[in-house]
Parts: sequence; C-alpha cells; structure tokens
Amino acid sequence: MRRITLWLLSTLTAVVLLFSYRTSTMGAGTPSTATATGPGSSTGGNTAGGNTAGGSTAGGSTAGGSTAGGTAYNGSVASTRWGDVQVTITVAGGKITGVTVPVYPDTNGRDRQINARALPILTRETLAAQSADIDTVSGATVTSEGYKTSLQAALDAAHIS
Repeated sequence: MRRITLWLLSTLTAVVLLFSYRTSTMGAGTPSTATATGPGSSTGGNTAGGNTAGGSTAGGSTAGGSTAGGTAYNGSVASTRWGDVQVTITVAGGKITGVTVPVYPDTNGRDRQINARALPILTRETLAAQSADIDTVSGATVTSEGYKTSLQAALDAAHIS
C-alpha cells in the first residue's frame, strides 16, 4: 500500500509540473519596421541606419496632437532581448517636436499588446522631458531601455543634450 501511494503521488506531481510549465512564446524573431500607432504616436521616416540625420519632414511629425516642421534624426537601432528598437525625433528650433518609433518588437500578440501601451507613454514622456531622462514603462522594461538607448543616439545626432 505504501508503494502504491508513493507512486501515485509521484506521478500526480510530475503531471502537475508538466502541465504548469510555461514555454516562452516571446522570441526575438525578426525586427519590425512598422510604425507605432496609437495616441501620442506619429509616422515619420524609416531609415534603419544608426545616428543618421534625415531631411526635413514636410508637415512634420505629430505627437500628442501638435504638429510642427523640423529636421528628423534617427537613433541607432538598439538590440534588445525581444527585438530591435529605433527612435526617430523631429527637432525644430532646438526642441523635440515629434517622436516616432519605426522599429520595435511586434513579432507576436504579446509584443504588440505591450508596445501599443508603452510606446505612446514613452513618446509623451520624451516630449515633456525634452531629453532621454525618462522613466521606463512598467511591464515594458526591455522595450523602454532600448527606446532610451536609441533616443539618446538621436539626441546626440541632433546635438541636443
């Protein structure tokens, strides 16, 4: 009787552990070149080079409802655990007037869900702070860190401190 009970408990434990094991469905995959959409985000240039300045944006970029013309500066592509992140800023009169994120992780539904919430927050924070000194978004720490790295490269290219 003792052996049967021990065998049954061992088997039951193994089955529970097997079914509770969560596999990772969030692979790095290939980088996306889609433009962030949602409140506070905008469309802009899509150059994948690092620290390169783009030309003037006709009509400018929109972020947070404001529109302004200016010069676009692309940050370097920051490789993160879940995929690449790249930030493009539009600068007019020494101020950041627009922020776009042409490259960000969106290889699966979870990435799209996280970034649909995080990217508008990060762009609003960037416009408010006028620097890369912004907080990370809870639940999107990896994307936030890649965003800040690429943003700093774009600010360096634009000669904004």
